[in-house]
Amino acid sequence: MSFFPLLMAVAAFIFASFVEYWMHRLMHFSQKIGERHRDHHRRNAGQGVLWEFRDYVRGFFVVLCSLFFVSWSAGIGWFLGGLSYAAFSAYAHQLQHDNPTKCFWMKMPVHYVHHKYNQWHHNFGLAVDWWDRVFGTYQPVEWLTEEELNQPERSFLELRWK
Repeated sequence: MSFFPLLMAVAAFIFASFVEYWMHRLMHFSQKIGERHRDHHRRNAGQGVLWEFRDYVRGFFVVLCSLFFVSWSAGIGWFLGGLSYAAFSAYAHQLQHDNPTKCFWMKMPVHYVHHKYNQWHHNFGLAVDWWDRVFGTYQPVEWLTEEELNQPERSFLELRWK
């Protein structure tokens, strides 16, 4: 069995996180592109995992399907990796709005902090903090305050789904 589709899936996952990071940064600097995003900051709420997932898939659709022109195995791997990232990112984005203490894979839930401290120039990652660290936009803060510590205990699935 070839590892090529798996390699393509991992590459697509990483690439999707890179695109998401830069699109989020662009939304903070472009009046035209960022209009809907500024509303998201005003509301400080996600739209629900399923609606977030729909938006990510729509945004990545051309990129998700592009490697089918190279080969079926490349296309399938790339598509599944991109789709996996879209699902993970939609979940992680909503989780950071609804239950940020459950983001165990990051030392600090960067998107939650981005909103909580109105960090217009820092912490652009939604599901991962890799690119903030690579590009110098990671800004650590003491984010666990009384507000987070006094939240009732909830599971990883107790969040807005739609």
